[in-house]
Amino acid sequence: MIVVIGATGNVGRPLVRALAAAGEQVTAVSRQVSAADVPAGVRPIPADLAEPAGLKVALDGAAALFLLLPGDLLAGGADPSGILDAARTAGVRRVVFLSSQGVATGRHPAQLEQVVAASGLDWTVLRPGGFHSNALQWAETVRQQRLVGAPFGDVALPTVDPDDIAEVAAVALRDPGHAGRTYELTGPEPISPRQQAAAIGQALGEPVRFVEQSAAQARARLLRVMPEPVVEATLDILGAPSPAEQRVSPDVARVLGRPPRAFADWARRTVDAFC
Repeated sequence: MIVVIGATGNVGRPLVRALAAAGEQVTAVSRQVSAADVPAGVRPIPADLAEPAGLKVALDGAAALFLLLPGDLLAGGADPSGILDAARTAGVRRVVFLSSQGVATGRHPAQLEQVVAASGLDWTVLRPGGFHSNALQWAETVRQQRLVGAPFGDVALPTVDPDDIAEVAAVALRDPGHAGRTYELTGPEPISPRQQAAAIGQALGEPVRFVEQSAAQARARLLRVMPEPVVEATLDILGAPSPAEQRVSPDVARVLGRPPRAFADWARRTVDAFC
């Protein structure tokens, strides 16, 4: 059995689908997961990661664990030791941890990855960059005005499809040959916000106008949903990325045997969100 923690998010949801489609027994864990959120045959277990003891029912009998820590726990200085200890006690042998490209570039501390590596479990770490699905923040203005507003309109980053992250995770959870490896996950090419707006327009079949925001406007918008340190780091990446943050990684193709999906592919699959 494979346990997916964070089963209703951008990565966890397609990961649960992929594992279930491959014939795996899957337990889906998140705070408010229900049978309506998962494919038939998947066991939903609502649980709060702040209380690792409550994960015992989910972890008993599992061989592998996908671990995604929610943003509020990360902001509060989360320590996954209790979750990993509970997993090891339950007999779990393998963990795949969703980290961040920021660890590789020095923007984020490596402490969480170090805890995972010291857990006594066979581990694989995934370090994605920005997600294609971050463009959903524009869905309302695209629906209402056919408009995308964002800062740094011509700064390009190789964003990655959450479904590709999920597929890499599924391979690592099922195949012990990925133990001890860290994968940096990006899309096939850097793409700017202006280009993303154009791709959304192509998916819709009508133009989407791009309006460049100032950094101050973007900061004010992001502060409504993110802590200030996260906002500052996000704007720094978006506006002045390092060469490492703009580099296209070969790891998706190495693991999956195919190129990563482009933003335009994601936009076509997700076009209903913008209609």
